This record gives sequence, C-alpha cells and structure tokens, in this order.
Amino acid sequence: MHQGKNIYALFLGICLSFLLIPTNALAEGLLNAGDTAWILISTGLVLFMMVPGLAMFYAGLVQKRNVLSVFMHCFGITALVTVIWTLFGYSIAFSDGNEFFGDLSKAFMQGVSGDNLSGSIPELAFFVFQMTFAIITPGLIVGAFAERMKFSAVLWFSGIWCVLVYLPITHMVWSSGGYFAAMGVKDFAGGIVVHVTAGTAALIAALLVGKRSGYPDKPMPPHNMTMNLIGTAMLWVGWFGFNGGSALAANGQAAMAIVVTQISPSVAALVWIAIEWMKNGKPSALGFATGAIAGLAAITPAAGWVGPMGAIAIGAVSSIVAYWAATWLKQTLGYDDALDVVGVHGFGGIVGTILVAFFASSALGGSETNFDSMSQLKAQVLAVVATIIYTAIVSYIILKLIDVISGLRVSDEVEANGLDLGDHGEVGYDS
Repeated sequence: MHQGKNIYALFLGICLSFLLIPTNALAEGLLNAGDTAWILISTGLVLFMMVPGLAMFYAGLVQKRNVLSVFMHCFGITALVTVIWTLFGYSIAFSDGNEFFGDLSKAFMQGVSGDNLSGSIPELAFFVFQMTFAIITPGLIVGAFAERMKFSAVLWFSGIWCVLVYLPITHMVWSSGGYFAAMGVKDFAGGIVVHVTAGTAALIAALLVGKRSGYPDKPMPPHNMTMNLIGTAMLWVGWFGFNGGSALAANGQAAMAIVVTQISPSVAALVWIAIEWMKNGKPSALGFATGAIAGLAAITPAAGWVGPMGAIAIGAVSSIVAYWAATWLKQTLGYDDALDVVGVHGFGGIVGTILVAFFASSALGGSETNFDSMSQLKAQVLAVVATIIYTAIVSYIILKLIDVISGLRVSDEVEANGLDLGDHGEVGYDS
C-alpha cells in the first residue's frame, strides 16, 4: 500500500515538474501552451481594435448623416481582407518566394494547420494573428476619405491595395527572406508595415478624392465625441495585443512591449493637450484622443526594443510632430484628410521607426547591446523612404483606375444627404 502511494507521489511530482519548466528551457520546435494562449488573446485584441474600436473612433468624428457609412467601411474591409488573406494573402506575405514577394505555396491554406508550428505556436495562430494586421491597415486609410467616397470604391481600393501594397511590404519587412529584413530594418509591430503605408495612401486618397463640400470654410465638428472616446479606449486596450502579441511569445519582451505601449500614448496625450492649453486656453477631449493614438502609432515599431524612458521620448516627439502635421501642414498644403490619418498614423509611424534607431540601444535604456545607431538609422530611413515612394505610386495608380472605371466620389446629392442613406438606404439615427 505504501509502495503504491510512493509511486503515485513520484508520478505526480514528475507531472508537476513539467509545469515548472520555464519557457526558454523548452526544446526548440515544441508547442508552448502559454505562448499559444497569449497569441490567441492578442488576436482577439487586435480585431477588437478594428471592430468595434476603429469603427467607433472614426464614426464619432464624422457628421451624423455619415456614421453608418464609416461602420460599413470598417466592417466591409474586415470581411474582404479576411477572404483575401485566407485565399492567397498569407502565402504572398509569409511564404519563401523572393526578396519582394512570397510565392503561392501556402495559397488556399495549403499546409497551414494546427499541427504545424511557427516558432512555439501553431501556424494557424500565427496566420490569424497576422490576418488582423492586414485587416486594420486599409481600415486606417478610411479616415482620409470619410464622408465622400463610394462604398464600392472603398472595397475595390482596399482589396487591390492590400494585395499590391500591404502584402509585399509585409513580406519585405517581416518575412525571413524579405528585402528590408535582410537589411536589418527594425519594425516590431508595424510602424512601416501598417502606419507608414496607411498614412501615405491616406494622403494620396485625400488628394485624388478631393475635399468635402464646404471644406475648410464650413465647420464640420465631430457629431459624437462620446463615441469617439469609447473608440479611443478600445484602440488603446486593443493595442496591447497589437504590440505585446508581436513578441510571438509570452515572455519578457512582450511584457516590456506592453509597458511602453501604456507609457507612450499617455505622454503623447498629455503633450497634445498641453499644446492646446497654451494655444487655445482649453484642453479638448478630441486633442487627448488624437494625441494618444499618435503615441500608440509611434511606439508600434519600437515596442519590443525600447525601454520606459525611450517610450517617454517617443511619445513626446510623436505628439509634437503629429500636432504640427495635423494642423499647420494640412492647412498649408490644403488637403482634406478628414480624420487626420496622415498626421497621426503616417507621421507617428515615421517618428517611431526613426527613433528606434536610437532608443533601442542599451545605452539609452533599450534591449540591444553593441548597437550601431547610425547604421541602424540609415536602414530605417531607407525603408521609410522606399515604402513611401512605392506606396504613393501604387496607391495613385489604383485610385486613378477605379476613378476611370466607376468613379471614386459620391454625387453632390448623396454627399449632401449623407452616405448612410445614399449608399446604404439606412440612417444611423431616427432624427
């Protein structure tokens, strides 16, 4: 009897010992349940950023007759990109191919299953996590042409743009054989892949679609700041999955990514309202929300490598630059970027991508030792410039083709009565 109890205790001890093995002690190529759980949670958080987060953030900023149209843009893009990613998008982004494009070896989900591993997680988990990035990137562009682009044009542009811009840039930056990856470019969670591409495309779209009727002489205040702030909160919380999940493991790098993802937007929001306070005498809720998103965009490329002090610097600089771009630059150049995608996401992403070359260094609180900041800076700047040029050219071509074939802009009557009724036959509010 005692011998049986001793054997049972020994067996129980052996089983429990496996639970105490640290993640980094697990053999390479073995699935890690903790890492897998974290990536699945992060996937949900990133999708939460798009629907409902970004949808509510943008919808609160437009006029009430266009609130449903913004929701439909975000929801429609979510469904469309999901299908593209499943059929061939994932393959183009992450299969071997060449320096610029993946091949079609994983098209139609060939070989992608829960049994195959990507690092310590199932490839299926990696597949769906990266899908959410592909979804939200064209979703960000919506803010530039809100209240005036046809729903059909939004879908055509988003789908083609995803294939011709997002997928190859993703492959170049994040695929092991990608062109920018081989240069050593650092983009932890999408400063280049997400924010620079979206900001550049937003500028081209704003220029080609044209200004809203009455802009800038007619006041166009947000119709529901409460909705916007709720959307801001959803984006802020969801961003923990965006950046923390990009470590692709439940480890110290993910923890630091989450820490700096909280610090940067906090600093950026405070800096933005401080500028408003000095200029206008009052800090606005809109300013706080806009500053926070700029700080979140800026910390995205740097999150896995910079420390808390670096996050403070990135948050402060990104807020100042984004404020300048969303006010002085936009007014000076005269383009109608309705919801400030260019200033907040484009310039925010550029700031973070460049500053990671300095604050990733262990000398400035980052994680990288023996780090050559100047060499890294050259790689970062080259990647940013090349991405801007490529994205601008391809976005222009796509938009011009759509304009020739079916038109980009709704009629004057639809714009005056609202895209909710004109495009969808519904209204967001009864009165």
